[in-house]
This record gives sequence, C-alpha cells and structure tokens, in this order.
Amino acid sequence: MAHSLFVRFFALCTAIAALSIAVTAWLASQATTGSISQEQGEALATDATLYDQLLGYAADHRDWSGVADTARALAAGSGRRIALTTRDGVPLVDTGGPDAPPLPVRPKAIVDPLNVDQVLKPDAPADAVDPRAVGPFRLTPDEAERLRHLADAIADCTGVGVVLEPGGRPVLSPPIDPGPKYAVDCPAHSAKVLTAPTETEQAASRELRSLLLDCLNRVRPDARVDPRWTEPAVLRWWLRPPPPGTAPEVAGCLSGARRAQLAPHVAPPALLFLTAPTGVERPGVDLSSAGATRVALTGFAVLALAGFASWLVASRLVRPIRAVTAAARRMGAGDRFARVTGPARGEVGDLAGAFNAMSDRLAEAERQRQALVSDVAHELRTPLATVTGWLEAVQDGVATIDPQLLAILLSESHVLRTLVDDLHDLAQADAGALRLHPEPLDAAEVVEQVVAAHHADGVPLVARTSGRLELTADPVRLRQAVRNLVTNALRYTPPGGTVTVSGKREGSDVVIEVADTGTGIAPDDLPHVFDRFWRADKSRSRATGGSGLGLAITKYLVEAHGGTVEVTSTVGKGSTFRLRLPA
Repeated sequence: MAHSLFVRFFALCTAIAALSIAVTAWLASQATTGSISQEQGEALATDATLYDQLLGYAADHRDWSGVADTARALAAGSGRRIALTTRDGVPLVDTGGPDAPPLPVRPKAIVDPLNVDQVLKPDAPADAVDPRAVGPFRLTPDEAERLRHLADAIADCTGVGVVLEPGGRPVLSPPIDPGPKYAVDCPAHSAKVLTAPTETEQAASRELRSLLLDCLNRVRPDARVDPRWTEPAVLRWWLRPPPPGTAPEVAGCLSGARRAQLAPHVAPPALLFLTAPTGVERPGVDLSSAGATRVALTGFAVLALAGFASWLVASRLVRPIRAVTAAARRMGAGDRFARVTGPARGEVGDLAGAFNAMSDRLAEAERQRQALVSDVAHELRTPLATVTGWLEAVQDGVATIDPQLLAILLSESHVLRTLVDDLHDLAQADAGALRLHPEPLDAAEVVEQVVAAHHADGVPLVARTSGRLELTADPVRLRQAVRNLVTNALRYTPPGGTVTVSGKREGSDVVIEVADTGTGIAPDDLPHVFDRFWRADKSRSRATGGSGLGLAITKYLVEAHGGTVEVTSTVGKGSTFRLRLPA
C-alpha cells in the first residue's frame, strides 16, 4: 500500500490541502502585519519628507517669518497638520486653524539645519550640518553667472554634465583632470579657473579659518594643524565634513567653527509637530483572536472537502492506469493482441493510446518476423532441393556428371550466394553497420557501366544522360542500386519491350530513372514494392521474379546516401523507378 499510486496521490492531495490552509492563514497574518507596517512606514516617510522640506527652508532663510505659505502647501499635499513653535512654545505657524485641538506634549522633531535629526534624515553628513546651509559661501549673482558660462563651455567641449551646489557654484559631473588631455581642443586652464575660490568664497574661507584657529588656540594651544587646512582653496570645501583621520581637536573645532559661521544665516531651531488634520492620531490596529474558532472550523471543512475531492480524482486517475498495467501483463504472458479498452482522456489517455500503438507495432513486427522466416525458408528450399536432387541422382547412378549438370548446380549455387549476400546486406542495414565509401564520381558513367553490363539480357537497353552528373557517393553501392532496378525492369519487360536508364540534374539533386515498358504494377501493390520478399506473383515462381530483396536493398542504399527512391506505374504500360541523390 505504501507504493500505491492511489495512496500516494490521496496523501499528497491531503497534505497539499492542509498546507494550503496553513499557508493561507500565515499569509493573511503576514499581509495584515505587512499592511500595518507599510502604513506606518508610509507615515514615517511622509514625516521625513515634510521634515526635509522645512529643514531646507530653515537652511535658506534667516528666520521663520515667511514659512506660513510653505507649511500650508505641505499640509495640503500630505494631509497632515503642521505646526512650528520656538523652544519656548511660542507658535510660529499652525495649519490646524484656531479650532484645532492642542498640540501634543512631545514634538516630532527639532528643525535645526545645524543639528540634523539623523533618524528622519539618515543620509545627513557626519557632522549633522545640512549641506543646504551655505551662509556667507553663497555666490553673488555675477559670480554664479560667470562660473555657469565657464562650466557650460567645458561641458560642451568634454561631454560631461554640470551640477549646481547649494551655494550656486557649478561643478562638473563627473570631474575631469585639467591636464594635457584637454589642452588641444578644450581650454585646459578653464577647469582650474572653475575650481578656484571666488572673492565671496575667499572672504568666507578667511572667516572660517579665523574661527577655526581661535577654537584650536582655546582647546589646545600646542596642537599642530596642517597648513593646508588654513588655505582658502581647502576651506572652500566646507560642505564636506572633515576627512577620516583628522585629529579630533581639528575636527571638533572645524564643526564648531562652521556652526558659528552659519548660525546668523539660518533660521533658529524650531519644534515641529506633525499630527492628523484633526489633531488626533489614529489608533493602531488591534488584531484579536475572537474569530479563531470560526477560522479553525472553516479550515477543517475545507480540509474535509479537499480530501474527498482528492479521493475522487485519485480513483479516476488510477482506474485507466490499472487497465494499462493489466494489458501489459497480458502482453508479457504472450498475448500479442492485448489492448487497453475504456474511455480515458488527458495524459492517461495518451498513455493508453501509446500502449495500443506499441502493441500494434509489436504484432506487426511478429507477423513480419514469421513471414520473413517463411520466405527465407522458401527461397532456400528451392535451390537446395534442386542441388540435393541432382546429387542424389548422381549418387544413385541415375545421372552422370556432365557439363550441363555442372551448369545447373553452378546456377543454383549462384542463386544461394545472391540470396545470402542480400540477406547480409539487409542485416547490416538493420544494424546500422552498412558502410559507405563515398568519393567524387560521375553518375553518367555509372549509368553507362550498368547498361553495358546488361546488354546481353535480350531486352534492348537505352542510356540517356545529359552532360556530367557529378556527385559524392559510394560507386560500388550506387552501381548495386541501379543494377537492382535494371534487373527488376528486365525481368518484368516482355520481348519487344524497352528499358531506358536516364540521368539528369534537377536543381541541387542528381536524378537517375529506370523506365520500362513491361507489365506494370497494380495501384494496390505500389506501397509494397520495397518490402522484403514481396512479389506481385504470389506463387513466388522463380521465372517471374527474384528473391524479393533487390528493391528493399536499393531503398536502403539510396537512403544511406541521403537520397530518396520512388516509383510510378501503369498496368500494361510499364513502371518508372526514380532515384534522387543530393549532389
């Protein structure tokens, strides 16, 4: 029972049903939890966006006097209530209106461009100074316009892009190396001019340098400072925090100096409150277990229904498979006519059809095997009987060995040798061991050779070829194929008839035709002319046919060359065999 397809299929379906129920419940729980997390994440993302927008306003303005319009626009776009107060609780702006509930006790964040909240803005610089706070480093309109024209000229020449820094300075993206590479077609000195500090930046850098040195003198008078830190060209990169490896005293003083320099140019810190439009936040989602019993009962009902459906499907699936198994056992017991009966569809129906087709082919193969044994025995019996009869007559003294008797025995031995050779060729073809030795040749010469070899057979032979018919083939096997067709045509052409062997080229193929004016082949017999031991004369008289293997061998030889053979015939008018070989 453990190996029964029915049991395994039923158990598998039941397990799938149970697993599907468990997975569905788990997915429902995960989906609910995920929905809550997504909602909370979206709220956090919205709060972070609002915080960043207000932080940018504070970095670009000296106070909060004009923030009302910005706050109302942000509130309308986000559906949140936005309120800003000073540290002392003095309201700066509130989009909730005069009737809004009181603000929460704890603010969402403190909006200070000099101390960025790294929870709401994780990509803030290490020193927590907002890069948009430019202060005295902001370029004048004339400086910004001059550098922009210069950057555009370099960008047009080098193919790089131009990006504006918060202070209005254009920079190349990606940066270029102002070396000999651009000395021919591009103004190499322009890149150096573009990166050189302007008067505004030099003045701000001197101020920052003074604040930095004052701080270092207070913190650690004996601290050694790299002279490059006090150069305006270095201090211009004030937007970036101190690089790794900077002494703690220098890094701390540089951050403090930057904040001291920027403080008069940015808005003072403000408390930010973000709530729902009514001022009351929505309560969290409560997932209770009140419906656990109902969920369990529903799952059990689904499991029972799935099990019953699985049992029905398994029964219907196994029934035709058992029929195929029974038929296979009957065939194994020797019943070559075992068939699968009964309706079956889908893959099982295909299996039953394939089994029946296999059974038909086995039955046909058995019939052909029996016919082959009978035909071989018949073909061997006639010449052997002749040879045995004459030898016994000689032994009994009834006949004497003379040239005529030797000719008869030699003729019968040729018949036996031809039959054995034909059987050997067919055996090689069936085993895939029929070897070919192809070489370039002229098919017209093959036709002429075969016709010349059969001129003495009593029926006129005519060879018709058009030019050279070059192809690559085994000359011996090709002559054998054509010779079999000529021999067959001569055998069935009465005196006064004609056999014509022609060769021509059709496209990329060489076509050899053997046409006779003999008795022809009946339409019902045409499909069998290439079968082994088949002859139209059912009496199998030696006078009306050979062994019945020549045409079968011809078909094998032509197909081994990658060609085809076909026949057309009209009763009483003759037949035409056509070999088509790739050149």
